[in-house]
Amino acid sequence: MLRAVAERLCANVRGGDLVARLGGDEFAVLHRITDENGACILAQRLIAVVSPPYELGDVTVEIGMSVGIALAGPGCDDVESLLRNADTALYHAKGEGRGRACLFEPAMDDSARARRLLERELRDALQQDAFALHYQPLVDLRSGAVTGVEALLRWQHADRGLVSPESFITVAEETGLIVPIGEWVLNQACRDAAAWPGSVSVAVNVSAVQLRHRGFAQSVFLALAAAGLPPGRLEIEITESVLLDDTEANLETLHLLRSTGIRIAMDDFGTGYSSLSYLRRFPFDKIKIDRSFVRDAGLTPDAAAIIRALVSLGTSLGITTLVEGIETEAQLAAVRAEGCREMQGFLFSPPVPAGEVAAILTAELRPEAA
Repeated sequence: MLRAVAERLCANVRGGDLVARLGGDEFAVLHRITDENGACILAQRLIAVVSPPYELGDVTVEIGMSVGIALAGPGCDDVESLLRNADTALYHAKGEGRGRACLFEPAMDDSARARRLLERELRDALQQDAFALHYQPLVDLRSGAVTGVEALLRWQHADRGLVSPESFITVAEETGLIVPIGEWVLNQACRDAAAWPGSVSVAVNVSAVQLRHRGFAQSVFLALAAAGLPPGRLEIEITESVLLDDTEANLETLHLLRSTGIRIAMDDFGTGYSSLSYLRRFPFDKIKIDRSFVRDAGLTPDAAAIIRALVSLGTSLGITTLVEGIETEAQLAAVRAEGCREMQGFLFSPPVPAGEVAAILTAELRPEAA
């Protein structure tokens, strides 16, 4: 694959240009230009020539390419600066989506420094035990009882206080720190759940980076064994991105986990392009209908129709349906009328520290909300 990419790159630059492989799947092209436009045109041309499918023996492979562009000049007149700026621009190009080219700008340097600082702080937080788990209840809409909780990661930052994962998960995934952080979450969630009644499950979110890690399944089994928690009380939540990346290997891992009794749920269901096809490929135990469909529930016929269709799909496949983001009585009444099995949202409880879960487990959904 790497040789095939190198051949295409070399065949589409000028004779005096230099093409080099920096390592892994990163290549560099040294190209003399007269203006920025020339560099951008070259980048788009190389993206176009690298992206078509490759026939490698009996296998057809499709890849994409992102490009970071740096120009030599004042403030960037040595090799190290040029490569560093190109790498920074490449990071931004990847962030904008597949097949993009991005020209380095000085402001990107500030962003890169902030990202490196965040990475260092995450490493320190892991060593200093600065992470905590909060739990949000999952409520059965028929009985009103709490049947489980979802573990939600929080970071107790020395200066910024309690930080939500939206601020750091992306960096954790890009740097691979999500693997040790994810192991900590699994172990802590299983330990906490072991102290709760046997009827209460705990749901843990897992990213694509974690799932494709070679030792992921073993880390799950070790966490359960160390806590003495039965597999049937653990629920792994994934999003579509898990199955978009290295699908067969990820499906194999999910099947292995499910074969031991661990439940598998698809989070944010309905927001991607391939949700329905994944329901055919893997027997999910639960689908969590995204809060975006619930926001207008009880207010517009379209919102109710979408929820009805998703619930009907889950019922026909024998899959439990849970609706996220329930914040009002009107939303609760609407999703209950459509036959949803479970709910999660601030109407019942916000996420709370582990020490407050016991009190919530004895509560029930108010009769007037039924």
